[in-house]
Amino acid sequence: MTVLVVRHAKAGKRQAWEGDDRRRPLSEDGRAQADALVDQLAGFPVDRILSSEYDRCVQTVEPLARQRGLEVEHDPALAEGASLDQLHRLLRGMSGQHVALCSHSDVVGSLVQELRDRGVDLGPEPRWPKGSVWVLEGEPEHPAATYLPPPR
Repeated sequence: MTVLVVRHAKAGKRQAWEGDDRRRPLSEDGRAQADALVDQLAGFPVDRILSSEYDRCVQTVEPLARQRGLEVEHDPALAEGASLDQLHRLLRGMSGQHVALCSHSDVVGSLVQELRDRGVDLGPEPRWPKGSVWVLEGEPEHPAATYLPPPR
């Protein structure tokens, strides 16, 4: 099992956006990051792509989905404010699959911190900037974790 945990790419500033924050799109830099993820993740198997319904998350993984011939599936367990319990239920349902998940800082950060608390080696200073990816491989309870910095 391989899980690619993607934090959405750069989006416009929340404070400058008028309207529903779920509709806030990627910035020009964010679109470039999303395009670059295709090459960055080329060596990883992906059977499914799941995303928060927020536009910035969906737009982050759309180029990857197009390149792989897959649909982007929306899942509330990846939405901003979702709990770790929701995320764990989602992951348990994907046993044996190779998936890419796109979510937000709070969800990705909670997962990374929990992995660290469980003793998973995440390096000296785990981080999750916009457009970065955590690659989790192997046993779900104690995966091997590799950090991929944001492209560009």
